[in-house]
Amino acid sequence: MIGFIVAGLVIGALARLIKPGKQNLGLLATLLLGLVGSVIGGVVASLLGTGDIFELNFLGFIVAVIAAVLLVGTAEAVVGRRRSVNR
Repeated sequence: MIGFIVAGLVIGALARLIKPGKQNLGLLATLLLGLVGSVIGGVVASLLGTGDIFELNFLGFIVAVIAAVLLVGTAEAVVGRRRSVNR
């Protein structure tokens, strides 16, 4: 479980580094988006038969990072829209 959380944090941090521009997400949001990306990557890898959902493998890691980048972009769009409405 601790390894899964650490992997989620690493994947979330990588997603923030890969996505261009400034993100206004905190550490907790990064962790949560990285964890969701990890689960998505694990599910895709499991469906392709390369490993278990919670097993760290190359394909699952790549898919997890891509999913986390998309999630960070989506979260930024939602946060940006809320901030522009509140002004």
